Amino acid sequence: MANNEWWRGGVIYQIYPRSFQDSNGDGIGDLQGITSRLQYVADLGVDAIWLSPFFKSPMKDFGYDVSDYCDVDPMFGTLDDARALVAQAHALGLKVITDQVLSHTSDQHPWFLESRASRDNARADWYVWADAQEDGTPPNNWLSIFGGSAWQWDTRRCQYYLHNFLTSQPDLNFHCPQVQDAMLETARFWLDLGVDGFRLDTVNFYVHDAQLRSNPPRGRPDGSDPAVTPVNPYAWQWHAYDKSQPENLAFIRRLRSLLDEYPGTTTVGEIGCDHGLVRMAEYTRGNEYLHMAYSFDLLGPNRDARYIHGVLTRYEQEAKNSWASWALSNHDVTRLASRWGGDAPDPRLLRLSAALQMSLRGSPSIYQGDELGLTEAAVAFEQLQDPYGISMWPEFKGRDGCRTPMPWDQNLPHAGFTVGEPWLPVAPEHVDCAADVQGAAEDSLLSFYRQLLRWRKTMPTLVSGTMTVLPEHDHVVSFLRQLGDETLLCAFSFSNETITWKLPPQASGCVQVHASGLTGAALDGDSLQFAPWGAVIAKV
Repeated sequence: MANNEWWRGGVIYQIYPRSFQDSNGDGIGDLQGITSRLQYVADLGVDAIWLSPFFKSPMKDFGYDVSDYCDVDPMFGTLDDARALVAQAHALGLKVITDQVLSHTSDQHPWFLESRASRDNARADWYVWADAQEDGTPPNNWLSIFGGSAWQWDTRRCQYYLHNFLTSQPDLNFHCPQVQDAMLETARFWLDLGVDGFRLDTVNFYVHDAQLRSNPPRGRPDGSDPAVTPVNPYAWQWHAYDKSQPENLAFIRRLRSLLDEYPGTTTVGEIGCDHGLVRMAEYTRGNEYLHMAYSFDLLGPNRDARYIHGVLTRYEQEAKNSWASWALSNHDVTRLASRWGGDAPDPRLLRLSAALQMSLRGSPSIYQGDELGLTEAAVAFEQLQDPYGISMWPEFKGRDGCRTPMPWDQNLPHAGFTVGEPWLPVAPEHVDCAADVQGAAEDSLLSFYRQLLRWRKTMPTLVSGTMTVLPEHDHVVSFLRQLGDETLLCAFSFSNETITWKLPPQASGCVQVHASGLTGAALDGDSLQFAPWGAVIAKV
């Protein structure tokens, strides 16, 4: 199907470079390794790849602490390797989106080394510096996502600097025009190299409250909200002032103007916010800001039909005119198979989840390995790499469990990821899920994904049609997709039992058009009989 705005409805595949494919035996994935596996990604049927950071970095947060925005870390290769990857992806019909980390740098970045040297150097105000209160405590109550105060004392300037993440990730000061100019130039560098757009890490964190007002208390979570981690005090505040400031939109408008100089490029913003869907609508409205954005609403453990219905209903109410990128997994959350399926995920549930994701209005984002049904890996404390997990152990084990290497070949050491010792262990249970095994099996989850994505490309209504959420049900999530004269009913039973669902008036007279590879649903008069984890897409 012709799609001039390729990103609108295009399917994105996230690659975590450290864990995709190692080409040189050092146990860490790299750009040449990714390039060697691009045919696999193209065969899956996606439209674009999103590459997590591969820029020069001391790797305290695995590339999300950048020390040079315009170079490749030697761990991953060279700029020529990046150019070769982009060229090969384009030859296979894949777009390339890079992960731009603009809100903060590494404390090893030359900008920060200069900024911290004195209060009167050329880059003195490039980062967020503030004096201590009279009693020596930090300027306000802002907290780091990784635990503790968001302020770190620096003896060179005798001031605190802001870090929303690790102390080694100081926040840039976007109130400084020179900072905005410098970040736009780093983005231009990669656009000139040939990338097709950016995934914007923590896009609502760029600008802080200039008055440094303290956040209001939210109270200690009572555990009733599964999306809130009660062991992390970051959730005990309403984040009114440390992020999502109105001035943030002015910079995003400048960034969008830059992208508009490069036809066919796009942006997708990561929004972590107390009111994610409201922020999504704000950041993607009109043609001045982001092309699309995603929130964390479907990245939690709750797959209850009423919960998902609530997310989609709020999306219709608060962000209907935005363009969402719907992710069910990424490198920061427990893998989908374990998060929604438990210790022994039902393969039918995984097919159902994929079908739901590919039917929503928006641009689906698949995390590497979800197409293989990979579960969350158990990583022993002594093998942990993630500083978040190390500091929060044992109640929160961090993000290593979703970042273990891809299994490619069942019969090779480390499942074909590397000939060396992998940076994280390959989970033994992942070996039987290897791509070579599933690629040869017509009834595998990988084969289902390939079939589903090929079929979706033939369905313009699913790619770009409108979406209307149907009434709430205990077990069934349902909505209509409409484009021109065609209306499709999309209905998904999140029940492990056979159930009967009476068709709402808007969906009467439907005729099933696709259930291949899914546990289906049979029409019975004015009702649908759903098998366990059943799904149906039907013409109305």
